[in-house]
Amino acid sequence: MANNASADIEQLSINTIRFLATDMVQKANSGHPGLPLGAAPMAYVLWSKFLRFNPAEPQWPNRDRFVLSAGHGSALLYALLHLYGYDLPLDEIKKFRQLGSKTPGHPESTLTPGIEVTTGPLGQGFGNGVGMAMAADFLAAKYNKDGINLTDNYIYGIVSDGDLMEGVAAEAASLAGHLKLGKLIYLYDDNLISLDGPTNLAFTENVAERFRSYGWQTLTVEDGNDLIGIENAIREAQEEKEKPTLISVKTIIGYGSPQQGTNKVHGNALGEDNLKKTKEFFGWDPEKTFFIPDGVKEHLQGAIDRGTKLHEEWKATFDTYKQKYPDEAQLFATSQDGELPEDWDKDMPVYKLDEQLATRQASGKALEALRKNIPWLLGGSADLASSTETPGKDGSDGFQPGNYGGRNIWFGVREHGMGAILNGMASYGGTRVYGGTFLTFSDYMRGSIRLAALTKAPVTYVFTHDSIGLGEDGPTHQPVEQVSSLRLTPNLTVLRPADAYETNEAWKIAMSRLKGPVALILSRQKLPVIDQQKYAPATNVWKGGYILSEAEGGNPEVILMATGSEVHLILEAQQQLATEGIKARVVSMPSFEIFNQQDKQYQDEVLPPTLHKRLAVEAGVTLTWYKYITAEGDVIGIDTFGESGEGNAVLAHFGFTTENVV
Repeated sequence: MANNASADIEQLSINTIRFLATDMVQKANSGHPGLPLGAAPMAYVLWSKFLRFNPAEPQWPNRDRFVLSAGHGSALLYALLHLYGYDLPLDEIKKFRQLGSKTPGHPESTLTPGIEVTTGPLGQGFGNGVGMAMAADFLAAKYNKDGINLTDNYIYGIVSDGDLMEGVAAEAASLAGHLKLGKLIYLYDDNLISLDGPTNLAFTENVAERFRSYGWQTLTVEDGNDLIGIENAIREAQEEKEKPTLISVKTIIGYGSPQQGTNKVHGNALGEDNLKKTKEFFGWDPEKTFFIPDGVKEHLQGAIDRGTKLHEEWKATFDTYKQKYPDEAQLFATSQDGELPEDWDKDMPVYKLDEQLATRQASGKALEALRKNIPWLLGGSADLASSTETPGKDGSDGFQPGNYGGRNIWFGVREHGMGAILNGMASYGGTRVYGGTFLTFSDYMRGSIRLAALTKAPVTYVFTHDSIGLGEDGPTHQPVEQVSSLRLTPNLTVLRPADAYETNEAWKIAMSRLKGPVALILSRQKLPVIDQQKYAPATNVWKGGYILSEAEGGNPEVILMATGSEVHLILEAQQQLATEGIKARVVSMPSFEIFNQQDKQYQDEVLPPTLHKRLAVEAGVTLTWYKYITAEGDVIGIDTFGESGEGNAVLAHFGFTTENVV
């Protein structure tokens, strides 16, 4: 009788999850009921028997992480969060997909307690989970000592057919297998249906074989309602220490509904009649909505109590750790708070006036200095370390199996996977992360950049080879539209420094930004170091735009504006114009976003409203400059693609010369 009673309350709990989700979708008349109906059993097993969490303190550092990569099934996640004690009241559940609610159409980590990452664009959550597993292994290697473990958690996720079709997931999965991320366990909702119809219209590969070739363990549960089978598979996954695991759970989309097993139940509300029939199938009162039967919350309380106890044990462990390793404990606490160590920027490089170096080279030197004093700063490049000047070109200090404390990540030629992984690492906490590639290849990772901006993730992008000035590689590698395109992304701070000292400041800004990603736009070609005594100091980069060189005697007749390598052109032009009796002000504008955040008084000091003769110079498309130049101004830019040739020759060909500016 006890076993029967236990089985009954489990099924009652699973059905409660199902119908909270489908009631949400029906009330909104919008959403995806199919996934919750099919996947509720696996979610219940995971949350009730494995997931370590404390809803009263959802940011507990050693909690397990759960990622709903199939973010269209958000109603499932909201039902779980409500039932398992998070601060998500039933009133919010009833406002699913409504303006101003905490239950938006896809999960948003900045909005709803308990949501680890923002998901919905398929494949992104998959990559985020890989990043979380990497961050967990890095922190474990860095801080765990003598059996005192500050980090020993798992990363779990539910992924869909759509996730596994996306290239970003393939990139991340390949790297995860190479890295032997044994703490990563994904439940694959294998229901053979996607939005347009059966997956066999486009997706007939052997998924298990593919993942085994990546280096994953693959397991199968033949019946998505087999609670014991799901539990045993997760336990087997936990026992595998050197491979991530993909558990294929064979489910029926929209299980129990009249449209089960079809794409009709994927992305549309069931309708009142079909929802009643579905409830009848499960022996549920068809007239009740948002109903939680007696005993369900009491039953699910067991998982909450278990997580709370584990959290209390972890806090006691941390107290012991602080006594034995006070310095490491302080570093751990500082990093978890998102703060930086004291004097983190004390070793920034200095330069001689006769030096010439590309801003990518200056970036590499700044990054080495920062890594020296920020021990949780790590990252890498998409197989371009020697070009992007991200440390570790020789393979030393690599983040690899057996050396998870290494801080150089070899992402391979996987820009989009790198972007999603960086977002996951940033969301995990306790790290500061960066990733590098050529600026033109930022297009490959735009989906991840956009989500970093949406979630205000503190990720730094090192984008080098920033213009037609890179030369011989030609227009396939010469970015022209990318800088303006990145500037159009809300919450993304774009910095294109003019020399080594502006690059120092750009990196310091990136490290200081706890909310939102930063893109550093860096040159391939060498640039002079700007005299910090003769001209305004580079610390003005913190204002986004500033008067670098005032016209002699003041009262300028024209304003010359530029970013990056083109700042040197307008400095030279200022001198030549002076010989012709024309007084020009030179404004360096490394960051439009930061300049736009300054008060109007400061903006008007730099760009006086009464001075309309303005010329902007930037080796990229002209679009984003027009708000600054006025109707009497102009832009020297490039609104076509480039040409292959020696860098300086290509720049001259397109008019980026002092003479043309004059």
